[in-house]
Amino acid sequence: MQQKTHRGPETRRRGEAPDAGSQGAETVQAPTTRESPSSTVWLMEAICEPVNLRHALKRVKANKGASGVDGMSVSELPGYLKHHWPELKAQLLSGSYRPFPVRRVSIPKPGGGERLLGIPTVVDRFIQQAVMQVLQEQWDTSFSDSSYGFRPGRSAHQAVKRAQGYIESGYNRVVDLDLEKFFDRVNHDVLMSRIAKRVSDKRVLSLIREFLNAGVMEAGMVKPVTEGTPQGGPLSPLLSNLLLDDFDKELEKRGLKFVRYADDCNVYVKSERAGSRVMGGLTHWLSRKLKLKVNVRKSAVARPETRKFLGYSFRTGRKVWCVVSPESVKRFKIRVRELTGRNTGRSLEQLIQPLKRYLTGWKSYYKLNQWPSLLCNLNGWIRRRLRSILWKQWKTGRKRYKELRSRGVSKDLAAQTAGSDHKEWRISCSPALNIALSNMLFTRLGLPEL
Repeated sequence: MQQKTHRGPETRRRGEAPDAGSQGAETVQAPTTRESPSSTVWLMEAICEPVNLRHALKRVKANKGASGVDGMSVSELPGYLKHHWPELKAQLLSGSYRPFPVRRVSIPKPGGGERLLGIPTVVDRFIQQAVMQVLQEQWDTSFSDSSYGFRPGRSAHQAVKRAQGYIESGYNRVVDLDLEKFFDRVNHDVLMSRIAKRVSDKRVLSLIREFLNAGVMEAGMVKPVTEGTPQGGPLSPLLSNLLLDDFDKELEKRGLKFVRYADDCNVYVKSERAGSRVMGGLTHWLSRKLKLKVNVRKSAVARPETRKFLGYSFRTGRKVWCVVSPESVKRFKIRVRELTGRNTGRSLEQLIQPLKRYLTGWKSYYKLNQWPSLLCNLNGWIRRRLRSILWKQWKTGRKRYKELRSRGVSKDLAAQTAGSDHKEWRISCSPALNIALSNMLFTRLGLPEL
């Protein structure tokens, strides 16, 4: 679909187009000249405020992302808004704006299976971002202190530290709740009832309902959607937090210690018996109140060291250590293997280049790890893999001898190593390759240390 105009009545009403060159504002304030903010009657006017729109445009451009069903790219968005914003604004203020269906794509999940994403058009992403900013400012302060996902000033690291604190305090059993296909199973009526308690502007309520019901385009056909908040749009994380805030409040009312990041929730108790009781009660409550199902196969009451939370696990003893989970290490090695294929014929510099960004990001996320030997072992494993790849590339004994000699290996050691019939992986930890391809060499070439 190549059409790049959104449906709605033609209008001559003028509006203020977002300035594509502006840097925007870091915080978004609702208009102070309207009625009391608690009434939320003038919410759509706040959404259409220029400062809010500039910030929304800035965020959409920074997030980049793929095109939606209309084919428009993020780079085309500023130019489109300059010409069409008055019409779009009139549609929003009159309550007649209609979003396009989302484009359905699937990506592999780290633990296996697929995650379905819904990619809105860039114009719809811009409008969703503008709506999200105003709603988040109004709602966020009412959310639970134990909720960390998709909230300003909060992070996965803070959630992991809080979980570690509970375990250190003697809560040595975790009720690990996995909500089955949460983003795909959200009941629209249940969600809209929660929104309506906080929003009285019927235009905003109608717009959010339209986003939820916009449908999904697959193989050129639009399929209606009756449940779920498609992952891929800026508004979905906030709506998920709003729905699960009821769950947070229920946990607080029961006096439970918990940490929630999006749909990933861990409750900490002091015994197996208490954990089983909590698991049964919460499973029933979620089904009855929020129409959500707990995935029994992936949920469990267990010791924290046998489970993972946001990619981390915990080791217990005289103290509680935060460590990278075994599953995360396994995914790390799979990704490094993908980035350093053995049959590419690339030079050492070319092999290291794609690793740099991945290793830097991985190191930043897993900086809470308190098991240094694990990272030392991974550093050694990466270097050994690179050595084995080069050894395979050199192929013949003559080529290998020449490469070793040129890199400072003695004649006898070079000859002995080049004539070995051992496989690449075993040779990769030999004295000769450690001399020829030293740790210092990898550092000079920019290979990050974990």
